Amino acid sequence: MKTTTKILLSEEELISKLKSRDTIAIQALYNMYSGALFGVISRIIHQTGVAEDLLQETFIKIWNSAESYDSSKGRLFTWMMNIARNLSIDKLRSKDFKNSNKNQDIENNVVLIDAQREVTFNADLLGLKELVTSLKPELNNILNMVYFNGYTHVEAAEELNIPLGTVKTRIRMAIMELRKHFN
Repeated sequence: MKTTTKILLSEEELISKLKSRDTIAIQALYNMYSGALFGVISRIIHQTGVAEDLLQETFIKIWNSAESYDSSKGRLFTWMMNIARNLSIDKLRSKDFKNSNKNQDIENNVVLIDAQREVTFNADLLGLKELVTSLKPELNNILNMVYFNGYTHVEAAEELNIPLGTVKTRIRMAIMELRKHFN
């Protein structure tokens, strides 16, 4: 197992190596400041994946803008924190980010709403199991396997020793039969 050693440099060494484009500088920056910068980004962007991407963008921007850093105007950490903060705010204001938040995955929202309202799916209370048992045996069997026992379509096909297409057709036929009871 490979162990990594953390690189720690003084602020002056770090600035010097950063401006001379020494790759040790970016490693040291990450070791020393990634946690704090991620904290700044996470307070603005609450989605972990997006925040992680912004952290990466922050380090790229720091690397590419190192020449513009002026120690007479403030500390290195403050400069980097402002880069992280500005990138996060820009992301938050961007059209694609706003649209992606409006178009949340329906499954996530259903689970969230169900959890807030303590909604549980109980097939027995809906009378669904009785409806399923009233179907033809091959349709009943496939629905029981897939929807009540958690089999995947492939697993059900293997278990029943039938083609995958037949499993999907039977599920579709069963659902069409069940719809007749609800419409």
